[in-house]
Amino acid sequence: MIATRRRFGRPLRLALIGGGPGSWIGGMHRTAAELDGAFRVVGGVFSSDPARSRAGGVELGFAAERCYGDIAELCAREAARDDRVDAVAVMTPNDTHYAISAAAVDAGLDVMCDKPVTETLAEARDLASRVARGARLFGIAHAYSAYPMMRAARQLVHDGALGAIRLVQVEYIQSGMAVRHEDAAPTNRLRWVLDPARSGQSLVMSAIGCHAQHLACFVARSRIASVCADLGALMPGRRVHDVASALLRFADGARGTFTVTQAAAGGENDIRLRVCGEKGTIEWNHRDASYMTVSMQGEAPRLLGRGDPWLPPAAPGTARAPRGHPEGLREAFATLYDELAEDRMLRSLGDTPPAPLYPTIADGVHTMAFIEACVRSSSQRAWVDVPATPGAD
Repeated sequence: MIATRRRFGRPLRLALIGGGPGSWIGGMHRTAAELDGAFRVVGGVFSSDPARSRAGGVELGFAAERCYGDIAELCAREAARDDRVDAVAVMTPNDTHYAISAAAVDAGLDVMCDKPVTETLAEARDLASRVARGARLFGIAHAYSAYPMMRAARQLVHDGALGAIRLVQVEYIQSGMAVRHEDAAPTNRLRWVLDPARSGQSLVMSAIGCHAQHLACFVARSRIASVCADLGALMPGRRVHDVASALLRFADGARGTFTVTQAAAGGENDIRLRVCGEKGTIEWNHRDASYMTVSMQGEAPRLLGRGDPWLPPAAPGTARAPRGHPEGLREAFATLYDELAEDRMLRSLGDTPPAPLYPTIADGVHTMAFIEACVRSSSQRAWVDVPATPGAD
């Protein structure tokens, strides 16, 4: 069974910040935003170099007058247009997310931002204040939480099918940093990734740890209250973190484990989640994203698939093809864009939209609180509390 399509009204006009020619993530955002007709990409800023930005935008097929040199020029010139952009999608290096997002929000634009939203908790809190003050929408591209089976898992937890949650285990294993990139001539991307001053307080946490944390909290429907973490590098001599592990305590009393690394030779974006309740356990892995195993105490395990009629009702638009036809990451990205667009449409009609399922700035604040707590815990070799974040549970 395929869920009903969403209502959007006219396609919203979207500008990309980053994602120039040859960018994988740029193509992902661009095609996902337009997949279901929620957005139409009209231009943007495609490089930190103004000349390359304008040329890159034209190369991608956008009108020259909507290919800008920087975010300030985009905001100023779009504000003067009758067909001004409604939102921006930010996919630039980590250390630029806060300033770009703040400028867009202050200019009255909605935002879809790649992770991490900021470099520090203080910046994330300031950005949350700007979003609230301007009554803007702010989404974060934690697309793994938009897979249909992760939405079904969250609903099973909400419905009490597993009983009280007791244990949450999450891991994200990659191999991209399993070689010494430091010994080769770095690409533009690796130049900032390998720079501790630009990649964030912890590279592995900013790159993939935030995804794992958000997915665990999203499905378990609980924030992380305290951590005992160990952060470091598997690659000898590396200046940035490429591995992190932690024991977790959730606000609802559940315990958990967390393991992420970018330096596991042979790893392949291997994301795994297990949520155990008093009545049973759900298990999911990204390599087989359309299916989830549910094991209830005293019963044989069941393999549930996207579209099964006995699953909780799917949110509109999260499943686009019948069971057996694979859907993947692009569709999950598209769901986030669809939900932000529908949220905006309902608000424009004076309706009160339901609590959003797409990650919001409140989730971004909790992520930064979690990252900073892990960094402190690893340094102090002790349990550290994670500050509470209203709206992140």
